[in-house]
Amino acid sequence: MINNILKDRPTKLFLFFCSFFVANALIAECIGGKIFSLEKLLGLPVHTFTFFGQSGLSFSLTCGVLLWPLEFVLTDIVNEYYGPKAVRRISYIAVSLIAYAFVMFYVSIHVPAAEFWLGTGVQDGVPDMQSAFNGIFGQGMWIIIGSITAFLVSQIVDVTIFHRIKKVTGEKYVWLRATGSTIVSQLVDSFIVLFIAFKIGKDWSWQLVLAICLVNYIYKFTVAILLTPLIYFIEHRIERYLGAETTAKMKAAAMGKELE
Repeated sequence: MINNILKDRPTKLFLFFCSFFVANALIAECIGGKIFSLEKLLGLPVHTFTFFGQSGLSFSLTCGVLLWPLEFVLTDIVNEYYGPKAVRRISYIAVSLIAYAFVMFYVSIHVPAAEFWLGTGVQDGVPDMQSAFNGIFGQGMWIIIGSITAFLVSQIVDVTIFHRIKKVTGEKYVWLRATGSTIVSQLVDSFIVLFIAFKIGKDWSWQLVLAICLVNYIYKFTVAILLTPLIYFIEHRIERYLGAETTAKMKAAAMGKELE
């Protein structure tokens, strides 16, 4: 029986999507502690601007945003072929494993360090390895709670909007349901994580929270638009891999319909 399951192409594809989705989410959480300059990355001069009365803003973003747009693309792909139940399942798996990872980070931070290890980074400019380790893996509890909550809520929003658009448009306008659901869910994600992590956790002003939320959303909105061709490419490759008949049946089943 297990051999038949592993030979089933839709099953193999789902396992790949699930594995990539979880790995991508976990990596994004781990690298999210670094803030980078988008302008410098693109070779542009850094200019500051003002939103909601908050001055001195620039496109300084967490490295996690490099990967999160791919999560929403993958959410739409899984939603298209496997339905909302599958999206919720892989989202719960991802959140559970992210929470597990943070528990392990906490444990690893607090186990006693070997004395010889503390100074092993001196030659690389790291005088205290324990402090460096804590700084990288010791994210604040409010940030963790905010990130996980934002991820779950935004996934639910994405799934709901995706299916409502598809019920109206049918198989047409893939770009509309994929991009439309993503740009709304990205806004929800950006606001919730900042509200929990920094409004509640750090007592930031509403002015600062909304300003940074808008900066992050402008980036996410732009990337969502730019990634639209990728969705068409992936769907084309899936149809070639599974065949037109199988993909048609999967799309119908994902919408709660059955094809004879």
